[in-house]
Amino acid sequence: MLRVVIALCLFVMPGVNFATAEEITIAAASDLNFAFREIATEYEKTTGNHVRLSLGSSGNFYAQIHNGAPFDLYFSADIDYPRKLDEAGLTFPGSLYPYAVGRIVLWSGYESHIDVTQGFEVLREAAVKKIAIANPKHAPYGRAAVAAMEHFKVYDQVKGKLILGENISQAAQFIESGACDIGIIALSLAMAPVMQSKGTYWEVPAEAYQALEQGAVVLKSSKQQDAAKQFLAFVKSAQGQEIMKRYGFVVPRSGADQ
Repeated sequence: MLRVVIALCLFVMPGVNFATAEEITIAAASDLNFAFREIATEYEKTTGNHVRLSLGSSGNFYAQIHNGAPFDLYFSADIDYPRKLDEAGLTFPGSLYPYAVGRIVLWSGYESHIDVTQGFEVLREAAVKKIAIANPKHAPYGRAAVAAMEHFKVYDQVKGKLILGENISQAAQFIESGACDIGIIALSLAMAPVMQSKGTYWEVPAEAYQALEQGAVVLKSSKQQDAAKQFLAFVKSAQGQEIMKRYGFVVPRSGADQ
């Protein structure tokens, strides 16, 4: 009977040793919501390790990590935050990695009947009463949204319509729920199936805002550094990069070699 039990265990989970499986906690910018849920699932299948994913604004996570928050990995929507942690000696040496470049879009639900293909001029229309963006004080995508509105010279006219989300996912929820008429959100969120089924988007030209270069680090305080490095390596792998591309991210050409 014992032999049968052992054989069944090996059959169900070949190559995975639950006795040594670890849990890693990841602080990730909320534009990674859909992409990282998929990546985490594949990583768990491959390694047997478990991922606890915390999504939020990059600036808030930066402050939390500086104050000793117990994360193993930090994926920021602005590489300057992990770079500062690296300079402060709070990261595993050599782990700083520019994993992607993000993009922003104008997004509106089908029920609003707003033509986003008009670009930023549509924000001036009287029918547009509430515009959702992430809070630019601590969310890189919020800063990009403000920069784009300034580029197209509409910011002063529409700033009174702005509704600020705590992060870019909350801004997207404001529009998806109908609480806001339109918003400026991450392309990675707009490309998720749930968002595509409810609305449409117009991609903001890249020259309208500073490139959203996104960076990651393994934190020196991590108690599971090997598992954390494994996750970062998975993000760099062909499989990880393919998932990121599917959500509209521009990824390094040779991530697996870095």
